Amino acid sequence: MAEINNKPKKKIGFYWVYIVLIAFFLGSIIFNSTSSTKTTTLPELSKMLKDGDVEKIELVNGKTAEIYLNEQGIRKYFPNETHQSFGKSPNYTLNVSEDRLYTKMDEAQQGMANPVEVTPVERHNWTGEIISWVLPLVLIVVFWVIIMRRMGSGSGGMGGGQIFSIGKSKAQLYDQEKDTKTTFKDVAGLEEAKEEVMEIVDFLKNPNRYTRLGGKIPKGVLLVGPPGTGKTLLAKSVAGEANVPFFSISGSDFVEMFVGVGASRVRDLFKQAKEKSPCIIFIDEIDAIGRARGKNIVSGGNDERESTLNQLLTEMDGFGTNSGVIVLAATNRADILDKALMRAGRFDRQIYVELPDLNGRREIFEVHMRGLKLSNDVDKEFLAKQTPGFSGADIANVCNEAALIAARRNKDSIEKQDFLDAIDRIVGGLEKKNSVITQSEKKVIAFHEAGHATTSWMLEHAHPLVKVTIVPRGKALGAAWYLPDERQITTKEQMYHEMIATLGGRAAEQIIFGQISTGALNDLEKVSKQAHAMVMYYGLDEAIGNVSYYDSTGQQDYAFTKPFSEKTAEKIDAEVSKIIESAYQEALRILNEHKDGLTQLAEKLIDQEVIFTDDLVSIFGERPWKREERAFSRRKEEQPEDNGQSFNPENTTIA
Repeated sequence: MAEINNKPKKKIGFYWVYIVLIAFFLGSIIFNSTSSTKTTTLPELSKMLKDGDVEKIELVNGKTAEIYLNEQGIRKYFPNETHQSFGKSPNYTLNVSEDRLYTKMDEAQQGMANPVEVTPVERHNWTGEIISWVLPLVLIVVFWVIIMRRMGSGSGGMGGGQIFSIGKSKAQLYDQEKDTKTTFKDVAGLEEAKEEVMEIVDFLKNPNRYTRLGGKIPKGVLLVGPPGTGKTLLAKSVAGEANVPFFSISGSDFVEMFVGVGASRVRDLFKQAKEKSPCIIFIDEIDAIGRARGKNIVSGGNDERESTLNQLLTEMDGFGTNSGVIVLAATNRADILDKALMRAGRFDRQIYVELPDLNGRREIFEVHMRGLKLSNDVDKEFLAKQTPGFSGADIANVCNEAALIAARRNKDSIEKQDFLDAIDRIVGGLEKKNSVITQSEKKVIAFHEAGHATTSWMLEHAHPLVKVTIVPRGKALGAAWYLPDERQITTKEQMYHEMIATLGGRAAEQIIFGQISTGALNDLEKVSKQAHAMVMYYGLDEAIGNVSYYDSTGQQDYAFTKPFSEKTAEKIDAEVSKIIESAYQEALRILNEHKDGLTQLAEKLIDQEVIFTDDLVSIFGERPWKREERAFSRRKEEQPEDNGQSFNPENTTIA
């Protein structure tokens, strides 16, 4: 029985057309270049005419002379050639102008009985002209065919494709087994936020647990917080923990210069998500498309970004349904988002990811120290106390910098001092060891920093000193590190004491040298902002009263008018100046009372360049004030019972 060949027949590819066209073009060039006609010059033509070797000359189109030789000339110049083509094609060509050709021929044939005459000929190179017209058209058609074929094979397998697949979604689909290795164990310091996100994952794993009582799975979760606090890290942990498809895209990926592209990408994204339901869509930096509508006066309702936002609103909670699709988004500018996007039914939950507290920083250090070779003197609790206000990204940077510093010093393990140097490097900048500073400038800097240290040590509510240095770092000639209390609220007296400590550097210059310098620029800027905040925002000034001109929406920054009158503005300026001057006089009083200690501290700073808390204790003694211990538990589970008086941070005012 004969075997049946089931192999598919090979189709002739369209690329053979390209090969044929290229071969035709090259063949015409080669054919024209292989002609037996040679070129000559006017002196050689004059010699041929004098010897009587020329049969005739034709001037083609008034610029090319074609020279035909007679039998005598053929035998002389082409002795090895056959004479069968004699007279059919020119033997020589010469590019020359008509006037010059006639002049040379008259000179060469002067006195000859039968001179050769020039025959003018009009001739068209139809092949060249056709190629010059047809070839560009053919190239355009070929280019267009290639583009159309690429369009038809658009990504995503949606069939038909759109132009350049520009309307396709750019979201990346992550495989939890290959692409994502981050889990909830890698997230530290965000216990409350992690619990909320873990519940979302549980919704998808065990939906019946929540829907059996008639509840519905949330449609959207918005992560809000300062940069570097771990919003994207939480999303990565969700991608690693949830056993469902995870689409990740940035808000800027929706925006293009073409009209309607953003809305098309939103439709395509949710179409793919519905096909893989249940799944999660993560939109990072959603403020790129979620900004409040109607704020752009120029574009109006035809703004491409607003069209994209309208489509997103419709897909999240419109006439259709997206059951099983949860939208997870992150932003650090929630105040500018559109209200329709923030309402319940779209983003049902808003999770605030704040800067970590002391316990949170310790846990973050533990996570980032897993792969580090640490010395026995490294104390995570101590490092957590040395990094107030640091975000998770900052702590990760500290650990990495410490490892690099230890490697640079050829150490076998990372020591405590390496971490401290890394913190100094991140906070103060790179140490300038070769900076040229005169002795007089060094003395001024030393007394300036000693003034800060002395005033902060003598004030109850000022932050306690950790370290003072006069080694230049970054743009600063000297720096002082403090360990601030982690307060939930700040009183007027606390802010006032901080202002006095900030002005202590300039006050020390005034007392010791009798003049002030430009070194207090950063101090003055900080104090001015604090005084304006006390008067304008927090209502801590008696003359202005309990009035706040703070705009949480941020729209006042773009307004052309202030929310207060000119008379009130003058009153605000007067009160701000009054507060600052009062703080400066108080700094002068404190330093005059402890002038001897100030001098000793400055001299020690000049000798050692770096002083610590122990040096202040040896000069001034222990501070009489101790920090207030926290009376509430951080976790609700740690409390024995709820008596209705548990601490609720949402009811406090954060200063």
